[in-house]
Amino acid sequence: MISTNDIRPGMALNLDDGLYAVVDHQHVKPGKGKAFVRMKLKSLDGGAVVDRTFRAGEQVGLARIDRREYQFLYRDDLGFHLMDQQTYDQIVVGTDLVGDAANYLVEGMTAQIPQFEGTSIGIDLPASVELAVSYAEPGVKGDRVSGATKPVTLQTGLVIQAPLFVEQGDVVKVDTRTGSYITRVS
Repeated sequence: MISTNDIRPGMALNLDDGLYAVVDHQHVKPGKGKAFVRMKLKSLDGGAVVDRTFRAGEQVGLARIDRREYQFLYRDDLGFHLMDQQTYDQIVVGTDLVGDAANYLVEGMTAQIPQFEGTSIGIDLPASVELAVSYAEPGVKGDRVSGATKPVTLQTGLVIQAPLFVEQGDVVKVDTRTGSYITRVS
């Protein structure tokens, strides 16, 4: 248990209705009445963001989240198979838990898997990943307007907007938070 006065952004809380990560924390002391704590919480089960208010000093459950490095091996009907980098144990994470991160997972890539009491609750990818371009329309000669983009398909099947000079076979760096093109690597 932890007091609501000691909670900081980034912590995980085990509340009655599920696990939540603290996104924002604000201690409010109105001129009249008792102090309270307003928090913006992100559900670790579904990803929904909710606003909750607690009394100042109220005790809430603190969740101990274990984050370990796993290497992505392959995907099949059961889900995504990953291997622990330290113990070489393999786990299977369901496609519902992986969600949009599946667009960025490539065999051999490492990712962090947060676990609560031995159960995987999601997947944390690096801020950017490098992916090969599997299909790109050729740029039209003379069509070199500043900032012009075209759709390109990456090796995972994700389609992003990239500059006209990106061609099939190039490797590009993609932001995993927004799904946007960052730069061409090769």
